[in-house]
Amino acid sequence: MEASDSAATARPRQRLRMGLYRHSVALFLGALVLFIVAMPFGEHLSDPRLLEGPLLAVVLIAGVLAVGGRRKSLLLAAGLALPALVATWIRHYLPHPFLQVILLVLGVLLFFLVAGLLLRFILRAPRVDSEVLAAGVATYLLLGLTWAMLYVLLSLAQPNAFVLPSSAAASESIQGFNALYFSFVTLTTMGYGDFAPLSSVARMLAVLEAVTGVLYLSVLIARLVTLYTDQRP
Repeated sequence: MEASDSAATARPRQRLRMGLYRHSVALFLGALVLFIVAMPFGEHLSDPRLLEGPLLAVVLIAGVLAVGGRRKSLLLAAGLALPALVATWIRHYLPHPFLQVILLVLGVLLFFLVAGLLLRFILRAPRVDSEVLAAGVATYLLLGLTWAMLYVLLSLAQPNAFVLPSSAAASESIQGFNALYFSFVTLTTMGYGDFAPLSSVARMLAVLEAVTGVLYLSVLIARLVTLYTDQRP
């Protein structure tokens, strides 16, 4: 009896596999950071899509790899990512608003799927390691990117859904880095006030994002603290 108890104690916990490769989640986190940091520089180009398109394609591919540890998740994520990649490539040669809508819708669906799978991985992880920490940070950044795409979608449908500052008033709709900036300001509940939601749908999305950001940090920190305190040397 004692031998079996000692064997059960010495037996390592089974490790959950998340990404298709060993460091897929960390690569996805790096792709998200690269996208966020590089986006402002696209505003200085003649066509911001020259930078935004390739960076978004890298994020899409990295997102598929990050959740591709299981065959079902891989097929589902790839089924959303492939049409989005095609739409991204076609937009360089045919800048039609319909292609942008398709890209945004597919991107939002894929990113919500990836965020849900990463969050499930964090909540089911038996211990805290580098992959769990990378998944936690990546999910938080992914929420900000996903809501930015939702704001762009809403702005295409309702051009006056947001109040823009004078520096961005050249366009009535919120686009590119402005949407990303407003999203992360809302997600972190900083609220500088330079961008403001005007329509009811825009305000509803902003409220949902702010609440999601607060709840996510609360749940994530509580989960990581619990895992860390349960770990044995």
